[in-house]
Amino acid sequence: MSDGIAWIGTHHHTPPSAGPGMLGGISLTLARGMESDDFLINLGADLDELAARTPGGELRVPAGRPGQPSPLVNRAMYGTCGEWTYVVEDWGMATWATGYRGKVESMLPCEGEEIICLSANRFSPPALLVHAPDAWAYRADFGTDTGQGSVLDAALGAAGAVFPSMPEADEAEVVAYFEQHGERLPELVFTAVGAYTGVSVDRDAVEAGELPGVLLSPA
Repeated sequence: MSDGIAWIGTHHHTPPSAGPGMLGGISLTLARGMESDDFLINLGADLDELAARTPGGELRVPAGRPGQPSPLVNRAMYGTCGEWTYVVEDWGMATWATGYRGKVESMLPCEGEEIICLSANRFSPPALLVHAPDAWAYRADFGTDTGQGSVLDAALGAAGAVFPSMPEADEAEVVAYFEQHGERLPELVFTAVGAYTGVSVDRDAVEAGELPGVLLSPA
């Protein structure tokens, strides 16, 4: 079943899956303008692991040795749709979002590339969107746009994913809007990004852990 990417936002508040795949709390990173493997290598994917194309549901996060902390390694699954590479993760953040903010050189946006990252940001809410067209990155918390007047910003507005804010609206209007639409906000954001990119991610394959996977370390 292919469902666009709105389903990822629909399950934003669902606890992460205990099964082989992913469903709740997924972060999504999209990239175009570079080869899929190159982007994954930039995120820290192991070359041998990448070449193996092991299904994500079969990957095992290594345990720490006795007396030592467990390694900070998380599972990701990936694929392509049209000109976009997509990476899904459910550990609470997106690896690219942590890397670019930490100024990891391989994750800094470059000219001729475009990256869109939707990070659940579970450890430091709210969830956020980062749009990096041509070497510049613009951040927007869910419910706002990037302020750049871009086609992506227009898609966010058209989907109803940009909520009223002060001083454009009075406090009562803002509160009422959030009460009515706040629960659906992640779904609206993912709907907008799906409309902008045309990307579709197969929910069944993600939930079953059938997409190829790699282990990534957050920056």
